[in-house]
Amino acid sequence: MVAGAGGHLEELHLLRPRLVGISERVTWVTADTLQSRSLLGDEDRIFIPKAMPHDVRATLSTTRRALSVFRHKRFDQVVSTGPLPAVPFLTIARARGIPCHFIESAARVEGPSLSARILERVPGVHRYGQYEWGRPNWTYRGSVFDGFAPSTLSGGRVRRIVVTVGVNGYGFGRLIDAVLRAAPEGAEILWQTGSTDVTNFDIAAVSALNKADLFGAMQRADVVIAHAGVGSALMAMQAGKCSVLVPREREHREHIDDHQHEIASRLARTGLALSCDPPGLDADILAEAARRQVVRNEHA
Repeated sequence: MVAGAGGHLEELHLLRPRLVGISERVTWVTADTLQSRSLLGDEDRIFIPKAMPHDVRATLSTTRRALSVFRHKRFDQVVSTGPLPAVPFLTIARARGIPCHFIESAARVEGPSLSARILERVPGVHRYGQYEWGRPNWTYRGSVFDGFAPSTLSGGRVRRIVVTVGVNGYGFGRLIDAVLRAAPEGAEILWQTGSTDVTNFDIAAVSALNKADLFGAMQRADVVIAHAGVGSALMAMQAGKCSVLVPREREHREHIDDHQHEIASRLARTGLALSCDPPGLDADILAEAARRQVVRNEHA
């Protein structure tokens, strides 16, 4: 089970019970983070280098790691949700005749990522999208979001806020600024700021919490505000929250592209989140988020 740390790992972990033909005992391949350690517990895991998107040096080191793994261990199949580690691990596995399955991230609403397009050229990799693209040789079997449904709450007071900015290696100071402007006076705010430099902000922030602590904080919060990453959105949904998703933008050097707009818009249309850009974050949106919730979808 191969996945980059963050949303890709969260997706694969949630999708695992729905995968047919996967044994109970698996080995996870991911980066060594607080999230991955707390999520995987005592399951078998192999840690690989952390990587920025399109990181050539990390790709080479991950390829060397994959060669070593397959040289010393035997596996009957490989499943990945990407991004970067999927290419070396699935390519080497196919060269050894091992069945491989690639599930594109739910973040990719309009079409496949660069890793997925590379894997289209690797013979024998079974490919699955979480949206119906109509693209040749891709199979649709539903989405990780199918397990959730929107609902409403009475009230709407905003007293506790959780802000999670993501750890993808890019800063997102615009989101910090926006929250400071929009939050009601006296609101208690938990800041998980990841890769963002917050030395110029007067906030008490932590770069990363383990999953249990962050999840508990989200459950207690009235509102969750997050960058539009799949992992953050999924954790908020599991905590019962209709999060406010603020997409990162390439123009501001907050990501490699603008795919976070795609997932934020998609989740907003289905009622599983609210979405706005940093200038649009205001007290009305926070109050609306506090009046909504997300519940488990029993029909998924």
